[in-house]
Amino acid sequence: MTIRAVVWGENIHERTNEVVAGIYPEGMHTTIANALNADKAISASTATLEQPEHGLPESRLAETDVLVWWGHKDHGAVADEVVERVARRVWEGMGLIVLHSGHFSKIFKRLMGTPCTLKWREAGERERLWVTSPSHPIAEGLGEFFELENEEMYGEQFAVPEPMETVFISWFQGGEVFRSGLTFRRGAGNVFYFRPGHETYPTYHDATVHKVLRNAVKWAVNPQGSKPAILKAPNVPVEKALEPIVERGGKLHAPGESGFR
Repeated sequence: MTIRAVVWGENIHERTNEVVAGIYPEGMHTTIANALNADKAISASTATLEQPEHGLPESRLAETDVLVWWGHKDHGAVADEVVERVARRVWEGMGLIVLHSGHFSKIFKRLMGTPCTLKWREAGERERLWVTSPSHPIAEGLGEFFELENEEMYGEQFAVPEPMETVFISWFQGGEVFRSGLTFRRGAGNVFYFRPGHETYPTYHDATVHKVLRNAVKWAVNPQGSKPAILKAPNVPVEKALEPIVERGGKLHAPGESGFR
């Protein structure tokens, strides 16, 4: 089955900054989607901030297996309604890959429940990404490490919950280290945070980064499909209890009535 991916890009820097426009004339979202589409198992399309509903209406998300998210300059412009819509789909089983400065996106902070803060420095430093979980599917086909000649530094502490797995740890020329490939599960959805991708450097043209992104999309898919029941909180009638019981004491709700939320 072909994996249906949507690459969401803020698409602001590409239209307002000459350096970024020169590196990504069609936008970072298009470059990433093209890299994903090089794999016949993936069918990737794009969505951007300026589109109606940010390109993510309910109908489109319902047909999305994995959402890839890049944002930076205007996280606050993303409508809360869309954020909650994406969160519900992740809980139901849609995969989510959050890239670079997307650590401060509303959706990542919503799912992590933490500030997602970190140290940073924009100096074009060499980044060496060490593969700390070589047997992980996201690291398939990689060596012990790979390098990006120019990147923005992110440094610890990275204020996120303890991940399920740490796939990559980065070292920077200035001496800092960073957990740069982390996996999480939220509800039925797989979430992967991947650190590289500062817009003034050609990171998303790198062949190894392409491999990681394709691996991550394949990993993030929930093979069991959507689980919408995870969002329900049914009031189970006494007569449907697995074992016979007698109702006792007072209660707040009538039979079948929804609970408080």
